[in-house]
Amino acid sequence: MRTIVMLICSNVFMTFAWYWHLKEKGVPLWKAILISWGIAFFEYCLTVPANRMGFANGFNGFQLKIIQEVITLVIFTIFAILYLKEPFHWKYLLSFACIMGAVYFAFKK
Repeated sequence: MRTIVMLICSNVFMTFAWYWHLKEKGVPLWKAILISWGIAFFEYCLTVPANRMGFANGFNGFQLKIIQEVITLVIFTIFAILYLKEPFHWKYLLSFACIMGAVYFAFKK
């Protein structure tokens, strides 16, 4: 569970690092890159130990990556709706359902 919480927190940093500048059009590109790198530093400070702990506690590399992708989509959806003010369409829900199918097969014994 600690791995999942750390991956969620790291993903919040990652999402802001990658996408905050889309709304902030007045920031020069070079500044946006430097600010994004600064934010991403904190993402790595959480992601690397989360993946190490998860791997040591029984997740394999494929499972860790799939967990990360699901978290990424959930966090990005919240970010896109609340921060970028983008609408959520039904086709995205269908896409998420397909991804959850991938999660099922990745963890099936």
